[in-house]
Amino acid sequence: MRKTYRYRLLPTKAQETALSGILSECRWLYNALLEEHKRAYEERQETIGLYAQHASLPERKKARPSLRTVHSQVLQNVAVRLDLAFQAFFRRVKAGETPGYPRFRGADRYDSFCYPQYGNGCKLENDVLTLSKVGEVRVLLHRSVRGEMKTVCLRRQAGFWYVCFSVECEPEMLPTCEEAVGVDVGLHDFAFLSTGEAIENPRFYRRDEKDLKRVQRRVSKAAKGGRERQKARKALAKVHRRIANRRGDFAHQQSRRLINRFETVCVEDIHVNRMVHHHCLSKSIMDAAWSQFFAYLTYKAACAGRQLVKVNPAYTSQDCNQCGHRQKMPLSERVYDCPCCGLSIGRDLNAALNILKIGVGQHTVGSQSREAPVL
Repeated sequence: MRKTYRYRLLPTKAQETALSGILSECRWLYNALLEEHKRAYEERQETIGLYAQHASLPERKKARPSLRTVHSQVLQNVAVRLDLAFQAFFRRVKAGETPGYPRFRGADRYDSFCYPQYGNGCKLENDVLTLSKVGEVRVLLHRSVRGEMKTVCLRRQAGFWYVCFSVECEPEMLPTCEEAVGVDVGLHDFAFLSTGEAIENPRFYRRDEKDLKRVQRRVSKAAKGGRERQKARKALAKVHRRIANRRGDFAHQQSRRLINRFETVCVEDIHVNRMVHHHCLSKSIMDAAWSQFFAYLTYKAACAGRQLVKVNPAYTSQDCNQCGHRQKMPLSERVYDCPCCGLSIGRDLNAALNILKIGVGQHTVGSQSREAPVL
């Protein structure tokens, strides 16, 4: 299986200048290849393939000597990125979706470059990353890399440089257990478990919203293209990065606790993109970041050998978990009172129990269907 390790780099001023120069050259090459692709189709109705653009790189280096400051495989990876963008474009056209033709990249729209083969142009020894054309860069190695390294990607984000190592490793299976849990996500509480436990909603965006407004006001007042505007944009990016880091850390911790504790985790199969159109709740839904939480649960369950079951969320809040009676439940009602069996229970706990019941049933049926029939 593939796993990613992300660390922060500590480059010197000269190394940071070299990294920024490589990024600038990669962006120029991306735009040049896109322009060539676009012109060939508009003028001659021809499509330039990936290997043809790879073959043109030596001539481009002669015409633009600054490309020689970039490792050859990094330049090849730029062409691969453009090819993937066109593949996604044609896939959307065939599917009848909004196509979204590949766009030219500005200075703030191209922030990473990759070494597609570890050991060729990049190598990690202890806490030092040796990069071709750059030198030895210090790495904040807060944990060791386990597995066989495959690719190395460097990214500039909010004025800082980060490195991501993609490694091939064996999954670390956790010991089996008998417990299962249903998880109902919400806005009052981030999640409510069928065990009766609640995970508090941290509301990271709401907590730092005043800082965002203050810094955004500085950006709006500063003149475009000026130095003050650049400083304000960097400050704004740092606030957003702080919120994103806290939210990601929270999702990692909560998903890890669930996977370590339960053998089967049942969650709602919700489509967040369809829910954010609600103008009153969209900001709170995006702040909760349910999709990120579900994504972390999915890959952590796969690595640990756990079972993650997604169930249809329809009527999980309206059905009684004991007798199955269905009644309307506005968001303002926090207690489920069943007129049939007399059950009085918290709204979120009732939904979590319904999710657990449906998920365990689906998991049992799926397990039986994978067994070979007895003859």
